[in-house]
Amino acid sequence: MIQAKVISLDRPATSTVLVAGAAGFVGSHLVDRLLAEGHYVIGVDNLITGREINLAHLDGHPRFQFVAHDVVTPFEPARRPDWIMHLASPASPPKYQRWPIETMEVNSLGTHNLLRLARRYRSRFLLASTSEVYGDPLQHPQREHHWGNCNPNGPRSVYDEGKRYAEAAVMAYHRLHGLSVRIIRIFNTYGPRMDPGDGRIVTSFIHQALAGEPLTVFGDGSQTRSLQYVSDLVEGIVRYMDVETPGPVNLGNPVERSVREIAQMIIALTGSDSRIALRPLPENDPKRRRPDIALARRLLGWEPQVALEDGLSRTIAAAREAMQPPLPNRRSLQSPSRSFGATTKAPG
Repeated sequence: MIQAKVISLDRPATSTVLVAGAAGFVGSHLVDRLLAEGHYVIGVDNLITGREINLAHLDGHPRFQFVAHDVVTPFEPARRPDWIMHLASPASPPKYQRWPIETMEVNSLGTHNLLRLARRYRSRFLLASTSEVYGDPLQHPQREHHWGNCNPNGPRSVYDEGKRYAEAAVMAYHRLHGLSVRIIRIFNTYGPRMDPGDGRIVTSFIHQALAGEPLTVFGDGSQTRSLQYVSDLVEGIVRYMDVETPGPVNLGNPVERSVREIAQMIIALTGSDSRIALRPLPENDPKRRRPDIALARRLLGWEPQVALEDGLSRTIAAAREAMQPPLPNRRSLQSPSRSFGATTKAPG
């Protein structure tokens, strides 16, 4: 059984948090929450799959630095981080299949570089792992002790095995060097700022419905997913900051829905005339995915709060807004005035 202790219910507002993958969907929402709590945030992203628009509203924020950098290359932040949170990685099948080498590198070399940085500064470290480490699970719902059922060389393996490796690296630093670490396993998450091209079901269904196109459902639609709204996930991460245990801890919604049901709900909420189009199921696509969150309930007092219909309505509204023409003359986060705070450092 995982043992834990609460280390601080009143975290200091002066903490410096380095968030790798800050321009990503989840990373940008986490940055917002950390800033709202008074922390100083260094956001790092190479912008391969992260998007500048996700952080554009923070341009000029006095407690936010953006560093355009790939964590595969060692670097030094401008100030000592109290926390390092590793969310950097392509996370959707189209993205990690387009960037397979980069996906493996950020989860191996990138993880090691961030762990070395954490060891040097005695920073606390949080790894955003994934439910994909369970593969096509043999246990349902999935508990943290399930070792998974993964194809090590299939089309999804660069991500699945990359995250499994990252978990092993984090635990090695914890056992060998006494590093304070935390591992979360994120289940299917949705919400505003999702990349329209990420290929995940909520994103694809919403944009197809808004465009009046058929909703592409793979297989017969009976396969299930458990969807959590992004604010619920971020709440779980923030609560985990107060608990001293390496995990892993599942963060996901235990309510299971069929893919066909999700598609039908999105058609209804958008008022679309779209129909459902069935396509062959991709290789190694998991049939069922549902977390057991008993550990998160016990350690963190956490469970999802946002109902699926409510969360989808918010996400659809954000997608409609994002489809509007962009405002002119928006400053780039990659401009010299925003890309600061780090220097590369050769491995040593």
